Amino acid sequence: MDRSPILLDSSALLTLIEDEAGAQRVEQVLREEETLLPWMALLEVHYVTRQEKGEDEADRRFALLQQLGSKIVWEVDERLVLAAAALKADHRVSLADSMIAAYANRAGAVLLHKDPEFEVLAERVRLEALPYKVAPAKDR
Repeated sequence: MDRSPILLDSSALLTLIEDEAGAQRVEQVLREEETLLPWMALLEVHYVTRQEKGEDEADRRFALLQQLGSKIVWEVDERLVLAAAALKADHRVSLADSMIAAYANRAGAVLLHKDPEFEVLAERVRLEALPYKVAPAKDR
């Protein structure tokens, strides 16, 4: 049986690191599937962690992610940039998300994420959503 690789978005990586709902699925994918980590997801995990927990923790997490056994995708070329540009132009997604989705399409991968912003790309990118965070109820 031919199985597609799984490309992990930064939200999936942070789900694993912070042991949020869906962390078990990320662990399973890392154990059982071919996984890809785009450089943009590594960048996002590092800067978010640096902002929230400091540089030492950001560096520790970056090193941890490099040890997962996933293929890190560093390559960027004109075709990828134009594919990401088309996704960004046609849908309301961030630059990082458009690049990550373009990497998933290029690799024929399923994009594992916990970011509702990707849902607008469902017709153009193969997606698997982890449980979304529930916003706390506001007092009335």
